[in-house]
Amino acid sequence: MPIKTTGDRAGAPGDKSRFVKEIEEALLSGDVDLAVHSAKDVPGRLPDGLEIRAVPAGEEAGDALIGAVALSALPGGARVGTSSLRRRSQLLATRPDLRVMELRGNVDTRLARIAAGDFDAILLALAGLRRLQRDDPAASRLDPRQFVPAPGQGLLALEIRIGDERTAASVDPVDDGPSHARLECERAVVAALETSCRTPVGASSEIADGRVHAFGYVGLPDGSDWITDSVEGDGADPAAVGRLLAERMLAAGAAELLRRSETWV
Repeated sequence: MPIKTTGDRAGAPGDKSRFVKEIEEALLSGDVDLAVHSAKDVPGRLPDGLEIRAVPAGEEAGDALIGAVALSALPGGARVGTSSLRRRSQLLATRPDLRVMELRGNVDTRLARIAAGDFDAILLALAGLRRLQRDDPAASRLDPRQFVPAPGQGLLALEIRIGDERTAASVDPVDDGPSHARLECERAVVAALETSCRTPVGASSEIADGRVHAFGYVGLPDGSDWITDSVEGDGADPAAVGRLLAERMLAAGAAELLRRSETWV
């Protein structure tokens, strides 16, 4: 059943729910039984009656820099395109001399803009490039431990009505444990920080040897102030690891940065 969301129709930034609201309404009304979302577009709190039931094996999280072999290779004043507040903040925190410029459109549109010389470099999600088999232009993979991606980046979220056992039985076989654990951890960070689309926040995690390694970033849109942190914890409770990371960042002043970001002009 084709559904066009507010996010599909609107060109300007807005609340994350604009990409899922109409789909979730169809799910709650019974018009559809399953919703498949890009996990990074799903708000931290789900509507009552819905659950993320399964997370298929995900792509590698992280951003790709196209147009240069590394951020350090860009000349002073280089024009870098992105529509993401998180990427803008981290770019300017790393290289305050860069000119970060607005770049919107689908992947092909964005790649065409840099090919036309409108930008010296652009940032795109590595997962999106790989899914479209367009990762050849990705000259540099940014380390997700340092340039922290969006929560849920590279993952899909399969959402159903709570109690719909028929649909649950059909999606449970595609659930990937480590990917689901990653999403639980990263969504726990977002929920504990109480973030919005106007707050530059990154959260990523890695699962290895029964442990969860979580990384977080909170900053101002101009990169003038930021907080980063990382924690490690028991893989049996990835959400607890995410909450611990958020608590540490809040103790370091993340709440004030988030408040200032909300009112940034």
